[in-house]
Amino acid sequence: MTKALELPLHMRRNGFDPVEELARARDSEGVVRVKTPFGLPAYLVCRQEDVRQVLSDPAQFSSARTPFPGSGQMDADELAKIQAGQLIGFDPPEHTRLRRMLTPEFTVRRMRRLEPRITEIVQTALDDLERAGKPADLVSHFALPVPSLVICELLGVPYADRAGFHERSVRLLDTSLPMEQRVAAQREGRTYMAGLVARAQADPGEDMLGMLVREHGDDLSTDELIGIAGLLLLAGHETTSNMLALGALALLRHPDQLAMIREDPALIEPAVEELLRWLSIVQSLPPRTTTTDVEIAGQAIPAGSLVILSLPAANRDPAFIDDPETLDIARGAAGHVAFGHGVHHCLGAPLARMEMRIAFPALLRRFPGLALADPHEQVDFRVFSIVYGLHALRVTW
Repeated sequence: MTKALELPLHMRRNGFDPVEELARARDSEGVVRVKTPFGLPAYLVCRQEDVRQVLSDPAQFSSARTPFPGSGQMDADELAKIQAGQLIGFDPPEHTRLRRMLTPEFTVRRMRRLEPRITEIVQTALDDLERAGKPADLVSHFALPVPSLVICELLGVPYADRAGFHERSVRLLDTSLPMEQRVAAQREGRTYMAGLVARAQADPGEDMLGMLVREHGDDLSTDELIGIAGLLLLAGHETTSNMLALGALALLRHPDQLAMIREDPALIEPAVEELLRWLSIVQSLPPRTTTTDVEIAGQAIPAGSLVILSLPAANRDPAFIDDPETLDIARGAAGHVAFGHGVHHCLGAPLARMEMRIAFPALLRRFPGLALADPHEQVDFRVFSIVYGLHALRVTW
């Protein structure tokens, strides 16, 4: 219990659920004073409407003015290299310039072209899970390999390198580690990606990295290419893999909901949206810094203040949706902020949705007797991770 108390309020959970203290903060003040893991004062925004307000207004709530994590351990030259191409750390118009080059690659129409290959990748992972024999770890045999291989093929990253980039991403996202270790993971990841970018510049392939070099090589610096590719690799496998693992656990804990998906494949689209809302695996988006005095939920916030957004609290706001604590896959939960909102709305949302729409039904069809191999109380949640999820999930069938 001591460790849980060390977590910042917006990262505290009781299994799937935000802790009661966070819900009370949302339902009473709406905005509460907190301290970041680095000891800096901040304002935590908890309501759906207020979170959307912040995300809709980059002019007053700036990403670019917020200190970069670990910046105190870098000189100005290294910091500039690390920040280059990191879309989530920029405001318009710089953010717009970078995002415009990537948007065509992540349209729903473009993603549909990947559907046959994603279906194939899912089936291969299910074969591997079955071969592993029961009980087997759903994370290492299914939830992690599927999005990892998809993003590797899309970007042009060798899948054989997956153990290395996954280990680095886990370190980078683990807030329980000293900042020195997390910065080291960032440096190692950048060195790795710099090698891939150099290879693409010498011989651009048909993957996304090759496309960026061919079509935007004059508009993007090498540092920007490294930053963009690194961000896409991190986001592309970390988020969806944890949604697949945590989503599977949620369905196993709600057998009535699981049965509905198995019996009616048309329910998978609303089910994915409801799982995204109910689980909200991205605990918070990068903090914003106010550029002027503002007011949120009736509270005055001075210019230069850090603002943190609680996505789990916002997505369970009773002012946003009826009976928010209940998982109800039939309702679809339109308007959730699990992918963010506004100019920083997740670029890869169409890809993530497609992977989940294919993977969950395929898993349930292949293993109609799917069940937890261990008591629910023994499930190991990634409590300290910026992206919430599971370290492992042993299943049987």
